[in-house]
Amino acid sequence: MIIVIAGAAGPAGQAAVRRFTAQGHTVIGVDKSGADGTLPVDLLDFDAVTKLAADVRAEHGRVDGLLHLVGGWRGSTTFAETRLEDWALLHDLLVRTLQHVTLAFEPLLKESGRGRFAIVSAKAAEKPTQGNAAYGAAKAAAEAWTLAFADALEGTGATANVLVVKALVHEGMRAASPEKTFPGFTDVDDLAAAIAGLWDTEANGTRMDLTT
Repeated sequence: MIIVIAGAAGPAGQAAVRRFTAQGHTVIGVDKSGADGTLPVDLLDFDAVTKLAADVRAEHGRVDGLLHLVGGWRGSTTFAETRLEDWALLHDLLVRTLQHVTLAFEPLLKESGRGRFAIVSAKAAEKPTQGNAAYGAAKAAAEAWTLAFADALEGTGATANVLVVKALVHEGMRAASPEKTFPGFTDVDDLAAAIAGLWDTEANGTRMDLTT
């Protein structure tokens, strides 16, 4: 399969790269930083994302999976302390980049027959705390966009789904804080396994809760 991973240099992205590479799939990692051998594409530049989709089509002819693993968090102690600058940043990171990749890659996913698209959302989208107003709102917007994308894919064999976590944890976090247990957190390797499992189901437009 041909798998495009946006946000491939982050912990979740790296786990997904490892998973799909180990399974013998062709992985195209994309990250603004260009770190770890990823393609340095600014996902806030729609022309650049459109060119990426065209380049993937030209080289591989198809896309079997598109994973939007671009993350980010900003918060505050109280609602009154919420900074609208944080909302602007989270909107760009979590929503605008999502809009660009789905609009650019929609034709490729539809043509693939069994294309899979996924984002990672958070429990904060359904029950935000006062200090998570900007983050929860951005995640909720990303979920709504993804469910609309799922509706666009209906009947094509391709699907779009939302994977919900409380938060993610990886080995670097455990090493930095060995005294912590991270209750309710989802390991990035378990997330990657859940993403790989999307090809085993025809579910479309669902919120898959990984916290239960």
